[in-house]
Amino acid sequence: MTDRNESSASAGLRSRTQVRPRVIRVGATGPAPAARTSPPAAEAPPGPAAPLLSPLGLFTVLLGAALPLIDFFIVNVALPAIETDLNAGAALLELVVAGYGVAYAVLLVLGGRLGDSFGRRRLFLAGMAAFGLTSLACGLAPDAWVLVGARVAQGAAAALMLPQVLATIHSTTAGHRRAKALSLYGATAGLSMVAGQILGGVLVAADIAGTGWRAVFLVNVPVAAAGLLLGVRSVPETRSDRPAPVDRPGTLLLAVSLVTLLAPLTEGRAAGWPVWTWVSLAVFPFAAVAFFVVERRADRAGRIPLVPPSLFALTGMRRALPLLVPFSIGFGGFMFVIAVALQQGLRYGPVEAGTSLVPMAVAFFLASLAGPHLVGRYGGRVVTAGGVLQGAGIAVLALTVARSWETGMTAWALLPGVALAGLGQGLQLPVLFRLVLADVSGERAGVGSGVMVTTQQSALALGVTTLGTLFLALVPSHGTREALVTVLIVQLAAVVVTVLASLRLPRQVA
Repeated sequence: MTDRNESSASAGLRSRTQVRPRVIRVGATGPAPAARTSPPAAEAPPGPAAPLLSPLGLFTVLLGAALPLIDFFIVNVALPAIETDLNAGAALLELVVAGYGVAYAVLLVLGGRLGDSFGRRRLFLAGMAAFGLTSLACGLAPDAWVLVGARVAQGAAAALMLPQVLATIHSTTAGHRRAKALSLYGATAGLSMVAGQILGGVLVAADIAGTGWRAVFLVNVPVAAAGLLLGVRSVPETRSDRPAPVDRPGTLLLAVSLVTLLAPLTEGRAAGWPVWTWVSLAVFPFAAVAFFVVERRADRAGRIPLVPPSLFALTGMRRALPLLVPFSIGFGGFMFVIAVALQQGLRYGPVEAGTSLVPMAVAFFLASLAGPHLVGRYGGRVVTAGGVLQGAGIAVLALTVARSWETGMTAWALLPGVALAGLGQGLQLPVLFRLVLADVSGERAGVGSGVMVTTQQSALALGVTTLGTLFLALVPSHGTREALVTVLIVQLAAVVVTVLASLRLPRQVA
């Protein structure tokens, strides 16, 4: 009898120990319901069955996060050289930028969903390989149309890779480790966007082996190869325990919504605002409403839509995600406009135009590293303070342009404004990333990450199109100086919106 009792107890113990990892893995952001009475650990791992992300693995996924963002901005200073070499007009140059941005934005949420279903490591490696190959195609493009096609494919590859970065971090870290990893992700994102233009200017001017502008794409090939080797060795495989099938109607309607908005805004000015641009803009609100209705209906029916409306019931998503829109619109527009203004208005070379933003990059990086310590004490008010500092930097920059432009404004004159703006941006972006994903469960990490980076990327592209179009439309009639000052004032208004909205952020950040 004793033996039978011991055997029965052992079987029960084995059963419980076999079930426990599975339950905790589903809700990687918190304990399983059966374990809620246990005290939380300060440095708790995601769960017994969840793999941990090593420092080398974190470096590798951050490398994957940097590449797509660098390539969104790296072409800004290379456009004049591309125009000369490939005899490309303004409309084709706009497509070189927009083809990448639109494909990237449209497919990001789908990329996150595929990672949840088929494995985030697998999709990360596939995206990295495709990014390297499409970068090679861009660098070898014989004419402008081939370059446009390769850029569209490169954007699609980036959309496969980038959502897996945040989803992997979210599923393999917790507590202080997650906060640190998200801060490093925010620092990497901001630094990459600034460094893209710096690196682009250096590579174009260096003309390595006579490659000229092609080097801005070819440089990705060895980096992607190194990322593949590191990824195979260091990135753990994670996926959702309950993967959802692809939401075809939602994917199609989201694609139609983003394309009908971004494509005409990007191409309209250069193409002379033909009829198709106005038709496309008229279609956009109907496509957006249809997307929302279809997704809400699927959510209520118990299915898992591409973008679950219930996701926006989470406090972080509802309050922090909208702040990414004005922030990213201003950031994307500023980076494009400043590159054009310095090169065409002040006749800066590509190196000087790129390196003039080094103070912004340094300040952003330092502020983003200080963010986790400040958030522990001040919570969401760090975003408010960052917005105030960014606004002050933009105001200083606008005054500098207004006063010093005619005398040949130097990079030293730009330093106070761009450094102060970078300091403020560095305090905002990593904290916003952390707040957006704070309440997202591990099993929905891919969807949540996809929604966040889609919002960011769409807003960056929208900033390039709207503020870029405003700037280029004002230059012929008002001159470069007045056009640049006007854009800076508009960006300052967007910063004010961010500051006011940030007052609703929680004072305590998990």
